[in-house]
Amino acid sequence: MGRRHWVRTTKCQLIVTSLFVMLLGLAVSILTIITRYGAHFSVISGVSSEANPYRIFHNVAFYSGICLTMILVLAALLSTVATVRESVCLMAMGFFCFAIVFCALIQAAFWRYTNNREVEDAMMDVYDSVYEEVRRNLSSFRRQELATIHETFLCCGKQSPFGETGGIEEETCPSEPMGTARADCLQEIQDFLKKHMDFVSVLLIITICFMGREVNGDGLELLLESNPISQRTRQDEQAQDGERKEQQR
Repeated sequence: MGRRHWVRTTKCQLIVTSLFVMLLGLAVSILTIITRYGAHFSVISGVSSEANPYRIFHNVAFYSGICLTMILVLAALLSTVATVRESVCLMAMGFFCFAIVFCALIQAAFWRYTNNREVEDAMMDVYDSVYEEVRRNLSSFRRQELATIHETFLCCGKQSPFGETGGIEEETCPSEPMGTARADCLQEIQDFLKKHMDFVSVLLIITICFMGREVNGDGLELLLESNPISQRTRQDEQAQDGERKEQQR
């Protein structure tokens, strides 16, 4: 009776773990969709320039997030099926997926903390490029793009050391009173991206810690302990050891 209760507890623990991994996959997918289709990111990525430096980061983040979501969901499904069927093979495949995710996230975290300003600089470079083109040749198309950026970020041009706004700001700033829009779009872009990357960092740390725990193989060891075949094998080994000891005596 005690053994059966212990096996049932082990299975419940593994199913809860799989559910949490599924939730992590859902959280990653939501963050990926926000990064891909969020207005603040799309308006910068959508700037029609062949030298748009942010577009590369935008696409890499999307496809990386999709791949990570698929692996997490696959690992959760494999772990759930393995727990129900008590399949060590499926559980090993699930933990292999955990190991892949863990290694990928370690690389992502290393890049995040060694190149944390590259994405920010790319977004601000795009804004600078659009602003300067409008200032130089008054292109109506670039003017529309600049107005869209101002409306999305609720900002108004770049901060002037003289505290003045030119014709560009007056024509492309949001229709609300100037007091409701920030005077420096570069600072607004920086603040927005910092908040977003804080969410990314929190999710990254949680996922790395959880994947690190799973890679240790605790769940696989528990399943091996609860597997009837493994139990019979251990019992046979113990019986053989006992017979050898008796023969030695």
